[in-house]
Amino acid sequence: MDAVRKALFDDPMFPFQLVFQDTKSPQRELPEHLHELYEMVYIYKGKGTFFINRNFYEMNAGDVFLIPGDTIHRAFPDPDDPVTSTAVFFSRVLVPIDSSSDSYSSLYCYELARKRKRYKFEASDSLRMQLESALLMMHQETCEKQLGYKQAVRLHLQQLLLRFNRAAVSEIQADTADIQVGPGWMKDILQYMDEHHAERGMGLSALAERVSVTAAHFSRVFKQLTGMNVTDYVNAKRIVRAKELLLTTEASIDVIADRCGFDSLPYFHRVFKAATGLTPGIFRRQR
Repeated sequence: MDAVRKALFDDPMFPFQLVFQDTKSPQRELPEHLHELYEMVYIYKGKGTFFINRNFYEMNAGDVFLIPGDTIHRAFPDPDDPVTSTAVFFSRVLVPIDSSSDSYSSLYCYELARKRKRYKFEASDSLRMQLESALLMMHQETCEKQLGYKQAVRLHLQQLLLRFNRAAVSEIQADTADIQVGPGWMKDILQYMDEHHAERGMGLSALAERVSVTAAHFSRVFKQLTGMNVTDYVNAKRIVRAKELLLTTEASIDVIADRCGFDSLPYFHRVFKAATGLTPGIFRRQR
């Protein structure tokens, strides 16, 4: 699988990165990728399309995208009106779960996004102003690096997530948050692949036959809209599932490979290492 892996943080004890008010043309945008980090993207101006998991979203000024870890995504900025955005990357260790009686989770808004498969957050004008202020303050802290700046960044991030979580409780996003891009069969086949990626028969020909188009046409449209070919997309989904099984079960690696739809253990090892930089065994032991 050729999906890009994000580089590790310079300071593993402070897993946080902020790319502030960056304007990206289509040529500078990352190809399809996924990572274990939580990501927040805020759009200041410009427009384009965002592919996240199996949905397409319009990108416009004021939009907020919450991308949980291990979620396939790629942005397609408009070449004539490129997007200027700030992206925040962080590990869950920066926002530990509250052990008090209310069992508050700082990552509730991300958990909701993953559960509902809706990654575009409909923020109010007030919340957007708070978001812009918090992003600016975190940017200043990371640039100036004064005493206690890491703690300051952590506090700004946790307060921002609290505001998003409270907004998420009171607002359920409409199913129209995603938009129709491309032919009508595209959304249906992405949903089918999301639900059946671990099964056999997920090859190009079988999928094209399912939506009654030629394999060549299917391949061309799928690559154009998602940025990935069919094999890489299916493998990315399978690797995410394999990582979950490695961390939450005691099943052997060969059993996990089979459950995730890989035809052979050597192929599973090769794809897993290409995606994560680690073998399945080392990934399990390090966690």
